[in-house]
Amino acid sequence: MLKEVVLAVTEITDATFEETALKSPIPVLVDFWATWCSPCKAVAPLLEEMSRQYEGRVQFLKLNTDENLVTPTKYGILGLPTLLFLKEGKEVGRISGNTPNIRTELKKQLEVVSRQVGK
Repeated sequence: MLKEVVLAVTEITDATFEETALKSPIPVLVDFWATWCSPCKAVAPLLEEMSRQYEGRVQFLKLNTDENLVTPTKYGILGLPTLLFLKEGKEVGRISGNTPNIRTELKKQLEVVSRQVGK
């Protein structure tokens, strides 16, 4: 019997970025990635894990930079993966690359933005 996998990270596009990310009632993490990017693939399971831990407090989104050129250009995304943290439509943090301490950096940023929920 095959088990259905439910992804906690939602795929978005340039066309859905404003409505989904900028107008979100809770803080947002946007993962800018590409299919050819090995570091992006390495970070993906961590983002899935964290999205379950922060469910309801932070919305996790991903945007493929090869298929969507407008948003990465607007936000100055120069390297992949880049994790962009947004609150009330404004950038409040950013992590670029898959650094050795990505888990620690990610948890720190998530704690900061998730504490701001309801304030």
